[in-house]
Amino acid sequence: MDDAKKIDAVMIGRAGVDLYGEQVGGRLADMGSFAKYIGGSPTNTSIGASRLGLRTALITRVGNDAMGEFIREELDREGVFTGHVKTDPARLTALVLLGIRDTESFPLIFYRENCADMAICEDDISEELIASAQAVVTSGTHFSTATTKAANMRALTLAAKHGARRVIDLDYRPVLWGLADKGDGETRFVSNENVTAHLQDVLSHMDLIVGTEEEFHIAGGSTNTIDALRAIRRISSATFVLKLGAQGCAVYESAIPETVEDGLVVEGFPIEVFNVLGAGDAFMGGLLRGYLRDEDWVTACRFANACGAFAVSRHACAPAYPSEEEMQTFIREGSPHFRLREDPALNQLHWASTRQGDWPNVLAFAFDHRSQLEALSDDPAKIGAFKALCADVTIDAIARHPGQQLGVLCDQRLGQDALFSMAEHPLWIASPIEFPSSRPLRFEGGPSLATTLKDWPKHTVVKCLCFTHPDDDSALWSEQSAALLELFTVTRALGLELLLEFIPPAGMERSATTIARSMAMTYALGIYPDWWKLPAPKTDDWDAEWLAWERVIADNDPHCRGVLLLGLAAPQDDVKASLVRASAQPLCKGFAVGRTIFGDAAKQWFANEMTDAEAKDLMAQSFDDLIAAWRS
Repeated sequence: MDDAKKIDAVMIGRAGVDLYGEQVGGRLADMGSFAKYIGGSPTNTSIGASRLGLRTALITRVGNDAMGEFIREELDREGVFTGHVKTDPARLTALVLLGIRDTESFPLIFYRENCADMAICEDDISEELIASAQAVVTSGTHFSTATTKAANMRALTLAAKHGARRVIDLDYRPVLWGLADKGDGETRFVSNENVTAHLQDVLSHMDLIVGTEEEFHIAGGSTNTIDALRAIRRISSATFVLKLGAQGCAVYESAIPETVEDGLVVEGFPIEVFNVLGAGDAFMGGLLRGYLRDEDWVTACRFANACGAFAVSRHACAPAYPSEEEMQTFIREGSPHFRLREDPALNQLHWASTRQGDWPNVLAFAFDHRSQLEALSDDPAKIGAFKALCADVTIDAIARHPGQQLGVLCDQRLGQDALFSMAEHPLWIASPIEFPSSRPLRFEGGPSLATTLKDWPKHTVVKCLCFTHPDDDSALWSEQSAALLELFTVTRALGLELLLEFIPPAGMERSATTIARSMAMTYALGIYPDWWKLPAPKTDDWDAEWLAWERVIADNDPHCRGVLLLGLAAPQDDVKASLVRASAQPLCKGFAVGRTIFGDAAKQWFANEMTDAEAKDLMAQSFDDLIAAWRS
C-alpha cells in the first residue's frame, strides 16, 4: 500500500434507498411491509470495503430529502468519507423496491427517473480526491448517459495521471439502459450492440474488470463466455475476474484459455442461496480488500467469495456484509450451518462487529421511572409534563458539555412527549420495556412483545430491569430466563440494542460474585446484551466485584459496549464518589442515574412548591455535578 495515499478506493455512481419486502415467498405486489436499507452498487461496495478495513470514499448525489439524509448518515456511520456526496436540490434520491420470491426469482423495481445520482457531472470529480486514492472504482450503469460517462472518464483520466488503479464493476441492469420494461428490474441480460460498443469504449482504460458471465457477455458482444472474454482481451490488458455464483470465481491475467475452468478458479463456499441481490457488491468489497492490500489472487478471491456468501445468505444488501473479523473467522473456521443466517455464533459476531454508533462514554439522566412518579401523582398528563422538564434539562446540558456523550432513559408510556422533544438531538436514548417492579419479569405494552417493539424508533436502546439472584429457585429462574430470551430474540430481529439492568432483590444476600453469576447464567442462555446497567459495588467488595464482571464479559462477549452505573436513589455525594472511582474502570462507560438527580425536584414540583424553572435549575445542577464527578 502506498503510504502517501489517504484513501484506498473512491467509488463513483449509484446511491439509493432499498425497500425490501419483509415477506418471503410471495409476489412483490403482495408485500405488506418493507424494511429500509441503504443501496446502490458503488454505495454498497464502499460500505462492504470499509467494514473490511479499507478507507473508502463515495462520489455521488442524493436529493434534498429525508432519504438523502438517511444515506449520508448511514455512510458516515459506516466510516465512508462523504465529503463528495453532493445534495442535488432539483432531484430526488433514487429508490428501489425489492423482494425475495423464491430461490430463483428476486423481483425489483427501480425508481430512478431523473434521480439525483444520475446527475453526476465532471464538476463533481475532484482531482485532489482522486490524487489521494489508491484506486477509482466505477460501475457500468454510470456509463449509460453522456453526462455520467463524462464524469467517469474524467475520474479515470485523473486516476491514470496520479497512479491510481482503475476498476470497473460491469454492473449490467438492462432496465437502466432502457432495454427492459420499467417494471422489470430483475432481468439480468439483454443483448444490445450499442451497449457493447459503449462499454468497450471504456474497458481499455481499466486495470481490473469484474463481472458475471452475463455481464462479460454484454461487454464482449457474445453469449459464449470464452469468446466474450477474448473480445475484451483484444482491447484491454486488465485483469478479469469472472464471478461464477456458487462455483466461486475465475481470474484471467493474460491470454484467455480454451475453457473457463482453465483460468485461476477459486472455489466458493457451499451454503444456501437465500437472496442474490447485492451479492456482487459484497464480492467486490472483499476483492478490493485483497487487491488493494496486494494479496495474491487466491487470497483476494477467497475474501470476495466469503463476502458474497454472507450476502446471499441474508436479507438486505449492505447491512448483511461482514466485518473483517467476521470474514476471517468464517474463512478460518467455516460454519456447520448450510443456512448461514442460522449460525448463532456468526450472527452474534456480525451484530457485535458491525453495530453502528461509537459510545465510549454515556452520561445519562434516567427519568424512565413510572411507579415512583405515580406515587406522587395520579395524573398521567402531569407526570408527562415533569418528564418534559427532565428532557429540557438534558437538551440544555448538550451545550454546557460539548464533547460529552449525553443520554437519557425515558419511558414510552408516560414520557412520550419528552421522547418526541429529544428525537432531533444527539443523545443516547433508552426506554424501559419491563413492567415496573415485576418479579417474575413482565413486559409493558400488551401481550405481543414483538408488536410493541416494532413501533419503537430504531435508535432506541431497549432497557430491561430484572430483579434476579443466582440463588433464585429453579421455577422462578426458568420463567425469568424465558422472558429474557424472548426479549433478546425480538430485539435482535428488529435491530434494536438491548440494555439489561440486573439488581439483586432486597433481602437477598449480595456478595462480590452475585451479579456476575447472574450475568454468566444469562450468557449461558445465548443472550448477549449490548449494555449492562449495574449498581455500584459495595465499598469493601469494589475491586473484587468489578473483576468478576470483567471476567464474565471478557469470557462471553468481548464486544459488549460496557457497563453503566445506576444510582438507586443514593445521596448525591455517595453517587459522585462511586463515579469518581468507577471512571478508572475500562469496562465502565458512564452512568444512568435518576432519582439522585430528580428526586428532590419531583417532590417539590408535584407538591406545587417549586416552579418549572426552579425544578429544572435544581436538576441541571445535580446532573452537572455528576458529569463533573465522572470527568474528574
